[in-house]
Amino acid sequence: MENNTDIRNMEFVDNRTIKLDKTINDLDRFVLKFIRILEKHADYVIVSGYVSILFGRSRATEDIDIFVKGLNKESFDALYTELKNSGYWCLNAESTDEVYSYLQEGLSVRFADEGETIPNFEVKFAKRKSALMAFADALTVIMADDKIRLSSLERQIAYKRYYLKSDKDLEDAFYIENLFKERINLGKVELLQRMIEDEMA
Repeated sequence: MENNTDIRNMEFVDNRTIKLDKTINDLDRFVLKFIRILEKHADYVIVSGYVSILFGRSRATEDIDIFVKGLNKESFDALYTELKNSGYWCLNAESTDEVYSYLQEGLSVRFADEGETIPNFEVKFAKRKSALMAFADALTVIMADDKIRLSSLERQIAYKRYYLKSDKDLEDAFYIENLFKERINLGKVELLQRMIEDEMA
């Protein structure tokens, strides 16, 4: 799936909103199509690798990580039905009850285009304090007639640097910190580092 990024202009409308003038690529279209369905049923934030790709980092990704605020069973059933009717399938299980039970247990589930496995969306109910707080300071990125919600830049850096910690994640964290160096609150990154490390202890 093509994900070359052509960013013509990027502007902070305010501290929580970025206007991004870019050529929408295949990966962006894949994400936006899914988000248009998800946002009708749930509050969400995108975290991890796609964020750095969205802002111009050239690398491949197999999944798009999404935190969702917990849904009751009825709301989840409506979301699951619309996803299935729109040509998605769940890689983990077929029945709504089973998929919902995974999410309730704190596990992630994956959705992809029917008949495909990559790329996919890794969806997880936010349960840890650090995940729940991601909704409070989420960024909205506006692209043409679409918008998308991401966890804050500081959370992206802290999550990748102190939780995931792979070479690719550390490179993502460096990319975001360097790109937005005039905007990053390093004190907030340190606070999030302590929170993540406490949760992992």
